[in-house]
Amino acid sequence: MKYIGYKGDISYHQARKQSIILLFKLDILPSQKDHPEKTKKKQIMKYIIVGAVAGGASTAARLRRMDEHAEIIIFEKGEYISYANCGLPYYIGNVISDRNKLFVQTAASFNQRFNIDVRVKTEVTAIDPEKKIVTAINQNTGVEYTESYDKLVLSPGAEPLRPPLPGIGLEGIFTLRNVKDTDYIKAYTTHKNVKRAVVIGAGFIGLEMAENFHDLGLDVTVIEMGNQILAPLDFPVAAIVQQHIRSKGVDLRLGTAVTGFAKNGSTLEVTLNTGEIIETDMVLLSIGVRPDTRLAVAAGLTIGTARGIWVNEYLQTSNPDIYAVGDAIEFENPITHQSMITYLAGPANKQGRICANNLVLGNTQAYKGSINTAIVKVFDMTVGTAGTASKHLTAANIRHIVSTTHNGSHASYYPDAKQMSIQIAFSPEDGRLLSAQLAGFDGVDKRLDILSSYIRQEKTVYDLIEFEHAYAPPYSSAKDPVNMAGFVGENILLSRLKIFYWNELDKISPDDLFIDVRRADEFDAGHISHSINIPVDELRSRLDEIPKDKTIYIYCEAGLRGYLAQRILTQNGYGSVFNLSGGYYLWNICQKETKLSEKKIVPQKLELA
Repeated sequence: MKYIGYKGDISYHQARKQSIILLFKLDILPSQKDHPEKTKKKQIMKYIIVGAVAGGASTAARLRRMDEHAEIIIFEKGEYISYANCGLPYYIGNVISDRNKLFVQTAASFNQRFNIDVRVKTEVTAIDPEKKIVTAINQNTGVEYTESYDKLVLSPGAEPLRPPLPGIGLEGIFTLRNVKDTDYIKAYTTHKNVKRAVVIGAGFIGLEMAENFHDLGLDVTVIEMGNQILAPLDFPVAAIVQQHIRSKGVDLRLGTAVTGFAKNGSTLEVTLNTGEIIETDMVLLSIGVRPDTRLAVAAGLTIGTARGIWVNEYLQTSNPDIYAVGDAIEFENPITHQSMITYLAGPANKQGRICANNLVLGNTQAYKGSINTAIVKVFDMTVGTAGTASKHLTAANIRHIVSTTHNGSHASYYPDAKQMSIQIAFSPEDGRLLSAQLAGFDGVDKRLDILSSYIRQEKTVYDLIEFEHAYAPPYSSAKDPVNMAGFVGENILLSRLKIFYWNELDKISPDDLFIDVRRADEFDAGHISHSINIPVDELRSRLDEIPKDKTIYIYCEAGLRGYLAQRILTQNGYGSVFNLSGGYYLWNICQKETKLSEKKIVPQKLELA
């Protein structure tokens, strides 16, 4: 094809070339000599990253994608980088059989793919912010040296707590934080003829290890100083999971503290504050972690009120050339607006990406914090949480309403539907979601992700009603459990439903009426004391038995029949009618767990609608 050009018929490429030349002459395009990439040689930046697991490795990989020419050095005091920390308990329990699958990258593969200088078994021992150098020691050779930087990123993580109890240094007492710990525990359980294990601490890692020890055939005892498992949960949801743990034959001891350890031959003795001694073959300490701020403190960086490394919204520390990510930093909670630390891999990886963007582009992307979405498999159950628990909302003086619903994981007529419990907390003013906690056997993860997303976006219970889900009988019901939580929340906000809670039965006086609206056979199988039985299907024909001048408290198994009974009574002239949130099912579990706990459960201060 020919084009009419400046000098007769010319080809397309010739025409394009001449057009570009003309544009340059007319100053419509910048000349080659004026192009910023040609006139100014880009400064080659040198980044040093301390710590190479979730946050550090994520920062390094993103830095390389953003800047091909930067010099990037990672210091990692351990032997491994970028490993699946959350998978460690499942390797010990033989769920993951191939150890190599724990490693996302090795130092060699990370270097090859990203051209990053990875120095494992090398600990940074000091930072000089004025001179912008770090001091490091090679643990293999003992050689100490310094390295300069333009920008420094701290990702030191957290360290497990080891209280100074008598005998805590004895053989057979472990913590689990890294691959080295995992190898020690794996070898010990394999070669020491271990039959019994004591897990101290009932947090996420402690419960995962209890399950995996149980799967190895060990007799397992779990000791927890608090009055419930999983501190981020509210007691009623924790109680559901505690009952399941006990059903597996695990000796779960709440409200109990360990005072020391001793060795009796090959047996470890664990002494409790009750005076009892438990004999075991090994102990796993899982009583919590604390942020590793030693380098930051020595460098004069600001430590926040939550005792983590203070960072601004751009993940920049009090020194403008030093950034920090991961388990060691603190930031503002998006719900309570208080400083907090989160020990979760998801936020750490996201922080790494944002941090790298800000290092290369300047402080352009803000980190918006974490609502602490977390999930754990506990034997056959799954339990998860997002947002701020009711007890923590109460401590922060944030008014809220709590509602608990129980629904099937999918359509009840399709085989193997399992019950799922959802507790939500929301604002009484506008219905904004503040937290969600779930416990069940199937489908918990996808509902938690939905609710977490809605909490993060500051959506309300009204939005849950409108949530449109993928429905087919094997996966859900026409009204998903998320919708059902929204329906109940809306009814509470609009005063169509008035509720009371499992720990508020002392509000019921002898002059009030307490009605169980379940079937007679359910009532006979077990009921709350001082209640009378009027099944909901008989309620309309027995209204003459119910005086209108009394306050009426109603309960059923899960809450739905109680709501129906409440609507019948309210629309027949009964002015003060309350329904038990979570029903007899939740009350019964909470009562059992309260009695089993050696410590008194502190009642939650909840709003009555």
